[in-house]
Formats: sequence, C-alpha cells, structure tokens
Amino acid sequence: MAGNIVTDKESVAVRVRPGGRQTVVEIKVGPDDMGKLIGKGGRNIDAIRAVVRAAGLRHRQRVQVDVA
Repeated sequence: MAGNIVTDKESVAVRVRPGGRQTVVEIKVGPDDMGKLIGKGGRNIDAIRAVVRAAGLRHRQRVQVDVA
C-alpha cells in the first residue's frame, strides 16, 4: 500500500518483526515522501494502520505500524 502512495517506489522498505503477541511493521520511505505517507492530518497512515490491524486480527495478532 505504501508503494502506491509515494513518488519514489524504490525508497520504500517494509520490515516485519514478529513477536509473541505483537508484530511490528516498520515502513521506511525517503524524506521527500514522508509527508505523502503520513497524509494530511495523518489520514493516510491511519488508514494503513487500520487495514493492517484488521488483517492482524484475522490471525489473532496485534500489529503495530511504525514509520521511520
């Protein structure tokens, strides 16, 4: 999803760190695309977090999305 929002798709890196009850998804983008990923008022990142969280619930996992 993040690759569809940013201008430089090559700069997108997603790292998943599984844990016991919680999985952390870290999204890294270039500095020029950080604002686009977050969106006005945080709308884009909130939407990404909601979708990822819902997918995690289907597998009984708590998922946290971090932007770096």
